[in-house]
Amino acid sequence: MKKWLVSLLALVAISGASLTSVNHGTSAFAASKSKLTGKVLAVGSTALQPLAEQVGERFSSAYPSVQVTVQGGGSGAGLTQVQAGSVQIGNSDVFAEEKDGIDASVLVDHKVAVVGIAPVVNTDVSVKSLTKSQLKKIFTGKVTNWNQVGGKNEKIVLINRAAGSGTRAVFEKAILGDATAATAQEQDSNGTVQKMISTTPGSISYLAFGYIKGQSGLKALKIKKVSPTTKNVEKNTWPIWGYEHMYTKGKAKGATKAFIAYFHKSSVKSLIKKLGYIPLAGMKVDRTASGVVTKK
Repeated sequence: MKKWLVSLLALVAISGASLTSVNHGTSAFAASKSKLTGKVLAVGSTALQPLAEQVGERFSSAYPSVQVTVQGGGSGAGLTQVQAGSVQIGNSDVFAEEKDGIDASVLVDHKVAVVGIAPVVNTDVSVKSLTKSQLKKIFTGKVTNWNQVGGKNEKIVLINRAAGSGTRAVFEKAILGDATAATAQEQDSNGTVQKMISTTPGSISYLAFGYIKGQSGLKALKIKKVSPTTKNVEKNTWPIWGYEHMYTKGKAKGATKAFIAYFHKSSVKSLIKKLGYIPLAGMKVDRTASGVVTKK
């Protein structure tokens, strides 16, 4: 009986030691996760906002001691605020060099994805494809009825993005060039434009790809019968696209650096595609701030 009791006590001691070892290992893992602390406030592009928000949620789960907050406001607001040092990250659809009042030399560019942008209309519009010239005439106010471009007799309701919008800047650079956009109602986000187009007969605007897929009440237009697809953006066959930038004032550090790096994890690449963005690795071309496109 004594031998049996000694053996039992020895077994309990060994089990306890093993459990302690496991607990210590778990604590060490948790400690390594909690070493990264801080706050990251990312403000700007509403085109990038859905991706930034979802990556932020994943990042916060992996690093619970870091608080990540993502807000919209437009690319101009993001660049202005990060330059002023009031936020850690300025999200933008355009290069800092393209924005008036922004000193690009004090900012560091971190590209995280590519966004495709397409002209969109309410589903009651019968037109399916336009040329760049026709789009330009519509958005400069020279064409005001759908029957002027092969559609039915219906007034065109023009909906634009507000000044400071990176989505607007990308669209106008590709379609309008140096021409001035017609006066029209302006909305401050992709989400608002999405709702307006889907509920307004005869309306036209433009949206990031991620706001078009699966949305009832609206449809994307082709340009000269070329469809707005990921493959066509990757080859530059589709002309309206831009990089999704996350700008920092100076080099990114600490939690901000880790958050930006998180966008390049293999597990996030599938999320980028799922939300309608285009991974950088898939691009067959590069584009500079001045608009020069070269093959990779």
